[in-house]
Amino acid sequence: MEPGEVRGLLGPNGAGKTTLLRLVLGLVRPDAGRIEIFGRPLLEGAAPGLHRMAGFVEEPRFYPYLSGRRTLEVLAELDLGRGSRRTVDELLEVVGLATRAEQRVGAYSTGMRQRLGLAAALLAEPRLLLLDEPTIGLDPLGRREVDALVRRLSDDGVGVLLSSHDMDEVAGLCDTVTILAAGRSVWDGEIEQLRVEAPAPEHRLETSDDRTALIVGAGRPAVDMRSAPDGGLVVSAESDALDALVLALGAEGIAVRRLEELRSSVEAMFVALTGGAAP
Repeated sequence: MEPGEVRGLLGPNGAGKTTLLRLVLGLVRPDAGRIEIFGRPLLEGAAPGLHRMAGFVEEPRFYPYLSGRRTLEVLAELDLGRGSRRTVDELLEVVGLATRAEQRVGAYSTGMRQRLGLAAALLAEPRLLLLDEPTIGLDPLGRREVDALVRRLSDDGVGVLLSSHDMDEVAGLCDTVTILAAGRSVWDGEIEQLRVEAPAPEHRLETSDDRTALIVGAGRPAVDMRSAPDGGLVVSAESDALDALVLALGAEGIAVRRLEELRSSVEAMFVALTGGAAP
C-alpha cells in the first residue's frame, strides 16, 4: 500500500479477511510465510504501535464502567504518550462523541463503540489504519461521517485497510481493492480497473407483457435478458443499453412497472471471482 491509499478488503464469510487483519496486528501467529510492514518484517511479539499501525478487529471492546473520555485517557497513558500530540478532546470531536464523552461505555450503542474504537486507534497517530467493518451499527449520517474521516486521514497520508461487507461502501470510498476467496487473493488492483473488467450490472424488470418484452430484449445489443424464477425478468446491461431497452419497450406499447438494481457491476464481479453470493 502507498501512503494515503484506501484499500478495500472484500470476501465472503470465511474467506480470511478478519484472520488477515489479526495477523497484521499481531493478534495471531502465522503458520508460514512472513509479513512486512513499510518494507520491514513484522517482528513477533512487537506491539502494532511500534510499526505505526493501529486499528481494531470485529467490534472494539472497552471497560463498560469507564466513560468514553476516561477510556481514551487511559489508553493514551498506556501508550507511553504516543498519542500526546492529539488530545482526547480533539479525537472525541473528530468521531462525533464530544457530547457523550462522560457517559459510561457500557451504555453506548454499537455505533458509538465503533466511533470510540476509531478514536482509540487514532491516538497512536498511525501511518497505517486497519479497520474491520468500521460502519457496522451506524446510521446513514454516522456512515457518512466515518467516510469523511477516512478521506481526511487519506489526505494526511495515512494508509487505510478497510474490511467491509458493503460493496457500495468499498466502491465509493476505496482507491484499490483486494478480493479474497478461501484464504487467497483472487483479484487485486484499482477500483476503476475492477469496474472495467466487471460484467454488466443486473436489474429486475417487470412489465405489462414480459413475454413480448423478452422478444424485444433479444434483439437489443449489449443486453442479456432472461425470465426470473419468481416472476418478472432479469436484465444484464450497462446504463446506456438499459436506457435504450426501456425506450424500445415503450415504443412497443409495453409498460415498465418495476426496474431496480439487483446486483451492481462490482457485486457481479465479486460473484464471478468467488463463486458465491455477494457479501
